Amino acid sequence: MTSLDIVIRRARLRGRPALADIGIRDGTIVALEAGLAQRGAVELDAGGNLVTESFVNPHLHLDKVFTLDRAGQDTLTAYHGVGMGEAMAAIERAARVKAGYAQDWIVENVRRALRWALRYGNTHIRAFADVDPQAGLIGVKALLQARVEFAGLVHLQVVAFPQDGVVRAPGSADLVREAIELGADIVGGIAWIEYTEADARRHIDEMFAIATASGRPISMLVDDAGDPGLRTLEMLAVKTLEAGWEGRVLAQQARAMALYPPPYLYKVIALLKRARIAIVSDPHTGPLHAPVRTLRDAGVVVCLGQDDISDAYYPYGRNNMLEVAFLASHLLWMTTDVDMEALYDMITVDAARAMGLEGYGLRVGGTAHLVVLTAPSVREALRAHEAPAYVISQGKVVETPQAV
Repeated sequence: MTSLDIVIRRARLRGRPALADIGIRDGTIVALEAGLAQRGAVELDAGGNLVTESFVNPHLHLDKVFTLDRAGQDTLTAYHGVGMGEAMAAIERAARVKAGYAQDWIVENVRRALRWALRYGNTHIRAFADVDPQAGLIGVKALLQARVEFAGLVHLQVVAFPQDGVVRAPGSADLVREAIELGADIVGGIAWIEYTEADARRHIDEMFAIATASGRPISMLVDDAGDPGLRTLEMLAVKTLEAGWEGRVLAQQARAMALYPPPYLYKVIALLKRARIAIVSDPHTGPLHAPVRTLRDAGVVVCLGQDDISDAYYPYGRNNMLEVAFLASHLLWMTTDVDMEALYDMITVDAARAMGLEGYGLRVGGTAHLVVLTAPSVREALRAHEAPAYVISQGKVVETPQAV
């Protein structure tokens, strides 16, 4: 007699010396013990390999995946240039891809990226879509369509993202508002792209007005260039405290933090902690990155994102968060076993905290979003960054594509 939907046998769990069995019923983890007597309608043998929460990607420009050939390669040169001094110019050049935006080809690209996500056990994605007078709401509509198509497989949080600014691109704030009314989950922002400090503050104020009126969280790209004078991360933290939006704001990139003088850096870190703002770093997509170790040591939640897949800013990417952590291990010089465990947290539990995921976690009572890996340890999982043997999303074994 079977009493469970799925039982995973002989699973190695992080931080536990003995193997365990995992029982799943109605999408929930209901048992976590050695030698589980109950049987499952589906029985999976982990064979002593690692079983963990599935992977979480808190930052992906999903409307732009596989657009590198449309955008041209000169943006890559500008964005990755020494010191990231031409980051703003790179974004301006990359905007030309939106002249040809159409929902049908965007959706097809998105499907390909999400099939990759499933293959690599990435079941939660905060997905950005540009909204501005040129792109309109085409990207948002494409992601909302994909959210329905992949429901129960990949959980998409759709971000209405005014990539070209709010003051610089009049009408963008209204489009963000319309996107939220259509069903977008998150209010986006990129305050540093504005020309003046006053305009950056107005950008942040307008996005908070939309977020607080609609009850939505905020994801904002801040200080994403090689300029130590950028201050939009500080502005974002201060506004979060003023608005009472603590714990509902996620800051992306913050690359200029690498250049901040120490006294200012630690002041900003104190603000981040008070505002409960987490940081998403994507060190593989640009030559500067936030000071991940310093932030974590200070108690700020930090996670890793894929950011881009074959677009104007980054030519690679597979929605494989183990690969992202593998690259970060080198770029951040996080190479001890303790470091590797921290990196793994940054693509699972810490990213889930940053995204506000409810029920996430490998524990009795947690929602069964799990991966059965082909490696017995975090170190070996990072070394190979292979696709999992099994992916479980919302308590169901996913039929993962072998090739995409």
